Amino acid sequence: MIAVLTGYAVVGLAIFTGYVIGRIDLLGEHARYVLSRLTFFVLSPFLLFVVLAEADVTVLFSALLPVSLLAAVIMFLLYALISRLVLHRPLGATVIGSLGSGYVNGNNIGLPIATYLLGSGAYSAPIILIQLLLFTPIVLALLDAISSGSTEIRLIIRRTLRNPMIIGALLGTIVAFTGAELPPIVMDPARLIADAGIPILLISFGMSLHGQKVLTTHGTRADVVIATGFKLLLMPVVAWALGRFAFGMTGHDLLAVTVMAALPSAQNVFNYSQRYDVGETLARDTVFLTTIGCIPVIFAVVLILG
Repeated sequence: MIAVLTGYAVVGLAIFTGYVIGRIDLLGEHARYVLSRLTFFVLSPFLLFVVLAEADVTVLFSALLPVSLLAAVIMFLLYALISRLVLHRPLGATVIGSLGSGYVNGNNIGLPIATYLLGSGAYSAPIILIQLLLFTPIVLALLDAISSGSTEIRLIIRRTLRNPMIIGALLGTIVAFTGAELPPIVMDPARLIADAGIPILLISFGMSLHGQKVLTTHGTRADVVIATGFKLLLMPVVAWALGRFAFGMTGHDLLAVTVMAALPSAQNVFNYSQRYDVGETLARDTVFLTTIGCIPVIFAVVLILG
């Protein structure tokens, strides 16, 4: 448990550093915009390439993959129905809220938790693969269409295939599946740039917290509460039920799939909201609350199932 808390301390320090930078206005008024674009167009693509290129292919298609896929899709659909039919939110806010309710932080929080708590960082690989190669293209295509006002399929596909994050994920997956061993002259520079992705993203997130109070923005409280409740409470229960009764999982595998479902909303949700200028407050508050709230939830899962 101490090792898990250590992982959270690392993340917390980066977020706090960003908050201090924002508070003292160290980088100027355009800092968040610059860091957001740097992360989206440069650092994240390299990070996705390195993570997937080094993933164990035999683990990518374990039972964790379909359970995680179904649990996330159920969260997306439930939130979208409530957002559109009950709260009457626009499509952009619905997309961001749906992501907050089911798109987990499988990388910078999932990897250390899988390593320290479950015994192997490979448990997070199937989740990363699903999110990057399936969810992310769909979400970015939707947000692209919303922001540009264009719904022409040909243009949406072209913009999606040109997205640097999709390119990075595809290249990394190709390397993993082919078993190619890229020489250090290729991987070392890529890893150097990739290592900057998580700190910069967390610092940018911390900067966004300055001058803002969680659940204080009018018109987003219900959205944040629903997305947070779905992510922290409902999704782990759904993942456990699917794993136990639909896929016959028991023991450590059932613990792993439930813990992975209890991870907080990914910082990428906030990154996407910044990039497309939609639902930023909803994304920020949901990511913040789930990041803090998942600690007792994961501990409870371990006590019950472990």
